[in-house]
Amino acid sequence: MKGIVITSILMLLTLSFFSCKEKDQPVEQLSNLTPYAVPLPRDFPRVNLASDNPLTVEGVALGRMLYYEKALHPQGNMSCSNCHLQDQGFSISDNQGVLPHINLAWQTSFLWNGRIEGTLEDAMLFEVDEFFKTDLAGIKAMPKYREKYKQVFGNEQITSKQTAYALAQFIASLISSQSKYDKVVQKKDVFSPSEQRGYEMFFSEKADCFHCHVPPLFTDYRLHNIGIDLVFEGRNQGRYAVTNNEIDLGRMKTPTLRNIQVTGPYMHDGRFKTLDEVIEHYNSGIKRSASLDPLLTKNNNQARLNLSEQDKADLKAFLLTLTDTTFLNNSQHSNPF
Repeated sequence: MKGIVITSILMLLTLSFFSCKEKDQPVEQLSNLTPYAVPLPRDFPRVNLASDNPLTVEGVALGRMLYYEKALHPQGNMSCSNCHLQDQGFSISDNQGVLPHINLAWQTSFLWNGRIEGTLEDAMLFEVDEFFKTDLAGIKAMPKYREKYKQVFGNEQITSKQTAYALAQFIASLISSQSKYDKVVQKKDVFSPSEQRGYEMFFSEKADCFHCHVPPLFTDYRLHNIGIDLVFEGRNQGRYAVTNNEIDLGRMKTPTLRNIQVTGPYMHDGRFKTLDEVIEHYNSGIKRSASLDPLLTKNNNQARLNLSEQDKADLKAFLLTLTDTTFLNNSQHSNPF
């Protein structure tokens, strides 16, 4: 099958995106902790995390508690889970596009404009200190957390860095890999005729999705201007806000397509409410600008796909096969309280 061959090649290419970063001041890890076995299919690349924060059963459990802990918020009424709901792919259906917490262990840049670079630990330290403005006083007063931090890190100190490391362990465990697509790759299921046609379009020049949404993780970890704007102000500046380089105007992070059925609204500002709108954007709505990604004009220099109604329906049918209901309902990822 043509798509399977392409998929196999692209899976090998994804290995080049992953890196491991040493920390200057490592957080102490105890040797008596239980290693956390990451359940990965054969086609997934190896998980490379910060060398001073190996996944442990105890660390993941602490991170899970913190992910759902509202006492970390300065007002004590919010947690990470308020904006990252499990049944919505650890995203949220509001008016803003929220990057889902799915398969982040392989990423080396974070946020829509890629401003945070490094490991998942670096991203979580930003979330703890800057974005969430975490107040640790609440959990410092709780004996259960002092006990858990001592168990995982060897002391009851409870610092921002320890908190970020625990959160990074839990988020690294949020791996989606059991969709219908995965079962087809593993020869445990078959596509319907419509899904098969959509699959073939996805991995061909006709829809040309696979260059940026590289399997098995369905992202290339890069940033692209996909032609949703001609005026770049505020959040719409994308990567330009980080680099001040005009070639980066409008360039945004490529989100994973895994569980795309439940992670809307779509784009950095949630402008598209449905998958049909997203598909139609690529089909006929791309806006040309100087920083538009060249991949979007490969079709005879046309910034459009010219898909028929049946083509669009088939492409959507394939995208829906990326929904992983096992992941969305995994009790090990749910609220522990």
